[in-house]
Amino acid sequence: MPGFELWGEEERKEVNDVLDTGILMRYGFDGPRKGVWKAKELEQEICTKFGSRYAQLTSSGTAALTTAMAALGIGHGDEVIMPTFTFVASFEAVLSVGAIPVLVDVDDTLTLNPGAVKSAITPKTKCIMPVHMCGSMADLDALKNICEQHDLLLLEDACQSIGGSYKGKMLGTIGDAGTFSFDFVKTMTCGEGGVVMTNNEDIYNKCDGYTDHGHDHLGGADRGADLHPFIGYNYRISELHAAVGLAQIKKVDQILAIQKKNCTLLKQIISQVPEVSFRSVPDPSGDSCTFLSWFLPTEEITVAFVEEMKAQGILAGNFYWYKNNWHYISKWDHLKSADFLNRQGHEITEKLRSYATQTFPASDAIMSRCISTAISLLWTEDQLKEKGEKMVASIKKALANTGAEVL
Repeated sequence: MPGFELWGEEERKEVNDVLDTGILMRYGFDGPRKGVWKAKELEQEICTKFGSRYAQLTSSGTAALTTAMAALGIGHGDEVIMPTFTFVASFEAVLSVGAIPVLVDVDDTLTLNPGAVKSAITPKTKCIMPVHMCGSMADLDALKNICEQHDLLLLEDACQSIGGSYKGKMLGTIGDAGTFSFDFVKTMTCGEGGVVMTNNEDIYNKCDGYTDHGHDHLGGADRGADLHPFIGYNYRISELHAAVGLAQIKKVDQILAIQKKNCTLLKQIISQVPEVSFRSVPDPSGDSCTFLSWFLPTEEITVAFVEEMKAQGILAGNFYWYKNNWHYISKWDHLKSADFLNRQGHEITEKLRSYATQTFPASDAIMSRCISTAISLLWTEDQLKEKGEKMVASIKKALANTGAEVL
């Protein structure tokens, strides 16, 4: 995801504002900072841009998820339903608050299958956490209805879908809380960073304190006068990282426009192969188009395509998540063997080790045939056409080499 591709004087200007004051921390030092409050300014920009009432910046997207779960009251023994296809940070955050990740199948949206979610609900279920992977969204109407029927929380992991929307509302602002990641390879970047968004003042106040050692931030300029109504941790963003994000958020519309144009053109090129099908998108107008995700008819053909692209040295930018160590359950051996550095409760380790024998054939049938092609902001039309034509040639060769009839 390409925020880092658009880097220039705007980011340098914002960072230099911080360097000129020498105040790198987001709290305190009111006098020396000379009115420069980059984190506060970015939080306001996030609210304005994405339509959230409140925003709390954090040191990472993982910290944002952990903070949101704590603020929502998710903890020991609670079950959080999440997809088999996501980034490892999603289940790491669940485990960090003492909760139990309950993994369920995805469908051809590459996000939570609502039917699988319903089947996974138990008396211990506390939250449903859709992960809007690869720029597009889950079926939020269906998931919201399930939450309402069962009195469950809805937490959106929108870390990969900044700027995406669903029926006129921005992803990350639809559930009880939502999160973005601003790491180096997200739609907009802070270098490292994240945010919790919510429309609930109580949840926001808890996030505000939780990310700063429990400070209530009511002591004014004197941090020593702050009270600590609950235990928190240090998940603060720095002013330097916030400064980068402040420049980046002003480029989001430009980034999205380029992504959508390039994604549309690439899709037109590979659509000429009848055997190619595409990801289902619940609201096509809301796809942020960070990736073009598509399917081949079988796992055998998909593997043959990957091998052909490797042989030509042109696989870069095309992701076969089924064999990716970070993103799909089949490769999460450390999760399935409960490899923690510190001791965990029996309930957690027992659940995690059950995944070593649990199978997800519905997810496998989807992910084993899926390729996601990252969309660059820097492609020229000639480069995009060349890339698409090489992909088409590789697809046709894979089809031929596996004995598939090329239409």
